[in-house]
Amino acid sequence: MSYLQTVPPHDIEAHLTEHDKKSVLRFITCGSVDDGKSTLIGRLLYDAKLIFEDQLANLGRIGGREIDLALLLDGLEAEREQRITIDVAYRYFATSKRKFVVADTPGHEEYTRNMVTGASTADLAVILIDSRQGILQQTRRHSYIASMLGIRHVVLAVNKLDLVDFRQSVFDEIAVDYMLFAKTLGFASIQPIPISARFGDNVISASKDTPWYTGPALLEYLETVQLDPLVEERPFRFPVQLAVRPNADFRGYAGQVASGRISVGDPVVVAKSGQRSSVKAIVTFDGSLAVAAEGEAVTLVLTDEVDASRGNMLAAPASRPFVADQLQAHVIWFGANPMLPGRSYILRTETDSVSATVTALKHQVNINSFAREAAKSLQMNEVGVCNISTQAPIAFDAYKDNRSTGNFILVDRATNATVGAGMIDFPLRRADNVHWQATDVNKGARAATKGQRPGVLWFTGLSGSGKSTIANALDRLLHARGKHTYVLDGDNVRHGLNRDLGFTEADRVENIRRVAEVAKLMADAGLIVLVSLISPFRDERRMARELMEEDEFIEIFVDTPLDECARRDPKGLYEKAFAGKIANFTGVSSPYERPESPELHLETVGHEPAALALKIEQFLDRRREGNEL
Repeated sequence: MSYLQTVPPHDIEAHLTEHDKKSVLRFITCGSVDDGKSTLIGRLLYDAKLIFEDQLANLGRIGGREIDLALLLDGLEAEREQRITIDVAYRYFATSKRKFVVADTPGHEEYTRNMVTGASTADLAVILIDSRQGILQQTRRHSYIASMLGIRHVVLAVNKLDLVDFRQSVFDEIAVDYMLFAKTLGFASIQPIPISARFGDNVISASKDTPWYTGPALLEYLETVQLDPLVEERPFRFPVQLAVRPNADFRGYAGQVASGRISVGDPVVVAKSGQRSSVKAIVTFDGSLAVAAEGEAVTLVLTDEVDASRGNMLAAPASRPFVADQLQAHVIWFGANPMLPGRSYILRTETDSVSATVTALKHQVNINSFAREAAKSLQMNEVGVCNISTQAPIAFDAYKDNRSTGNFILVDRATNATVGAGMIDFPLRRADNVHWQATDVNKGARAATKGQRPGVLWFTGLSGSGKSTIANALDRLLHARGKHTYVLDGDNVRHGLNRDLGFTEADRVENIRRVAEVAKLMADAGLIVLVSLISPFRDERRMARELMEEDEFIEIFVDTPLDECARRDPKGLYEKAFAGKIANFTGVSSPYERPESPELHLETVGHEPAALALKIEQFLDRRREGNEL
């Protein structure tokens, strides 16, 4: 059989040379929970005699007799205790025909992010289906994600046939159902194989229990499947990881060639600036190279001094990447908290990191029917098509053209957790048509005529805490001193600017985003802006802060206990909220995230609004004396 390898003692060098010439297949196993993914890979390695003796010794046994092959992949203690796969387990092996990298991915829905990690670099997916269960929701989800991540070849491993007496009718029905389901996913090939991972049927050799199946065994197919040829003509892409300057005589740019190849003397362009140069030298730890190809980590030395720091990209001048601050992408959401348009995240590409906002959720994809459905948010493990705006332009390609430079992750700003993964479709062309119009009269000039420094005073607190009352009292004090102010009150803006928004979490995020943008424009006009909004979420208050210039945003926490707010109940809202007549009411049925480090913390119980307003005025005077406002 092809997996048996004999190496003559006198011909080791020739064997290693031949080994290096073998093609590499990267594949994943995926599917629903308990479909037998880990057992299948364990069986493949065991039957192909690709497991070391010490590894075998550490494998558990079922009922004292049968080796538990799943433990070869499930190495975490929690995995062994719960008998599930949690993390991605990689295994490397080779036969006489090909080298393999396999990623065993979890089937549980909550670990979908780990499946995405494994699929992101795979050429082929082995999708397992329990013959007793048929196609399940997680089977559909993993198939859709595999397609979206650019996997072109699929093995449909219909497993546990021993539990249905190896009936051909069961296999045929599942294969037909899957073919119908997957016909719109764009796979280049789908190979159904009936297997029993537990007993090795059709894993590395044909099974006597399936005489009706005349196709290849799994290993035979993996050895011979024709992959898409490497596209040597793919344009050169080199995301810069580090500008290397050990001394005054050397300046290089370190990174990994993401696609294409580069030779000494070739022209390059800096993606973001358009500066041109050429390659003077290609340096590695082991010495200089004449050529560097995809996957190689090198340092490029250019003939000219250019600005190409981390996050930028060197590229072929004749085929440049996109550089834009607005784009459309497919997004897979991982976070326990939903993705909300208008909320700020950190977007990270291979080497770049920028603040980003999902400006629109165009639609959610139903993984069962692939229908496009309207949605205001994405929940965990849902997939949607989004428009995204970044704080600064990034360099990228469409994911379908380049998987390395067309992907990104979204990171929660507060927890630093990865909450989403994206595949870029294209830049939004409207970004090319919208530019900042320079004006002769700037913010400083406008503020100077008013004799003040602009600022945004952001009052946050529960409904009934006294935000509007204190803001109004402060407005009177500042106006009496000749200051130019304006109050943006949460209730008032909902009569006009935000009259189309409700009180769902998504609508509240958009409400705050709009008010923050208006406050920014008013500050640019030289005004002192008093914003009175419940603004219950830290992320949105942080987003508002980051829109303003440094020291221009002052967060004022109007701290009043919930029971006191309910006692005051100036609008009769708490009574309705406690009776269940108002949904998503902050402090009752929707959370309020207290500020962690506001510039001012006002406790209202026992203090009159006028006294608190005077306290804010005195705070502003101290800042002004320090040339801060």
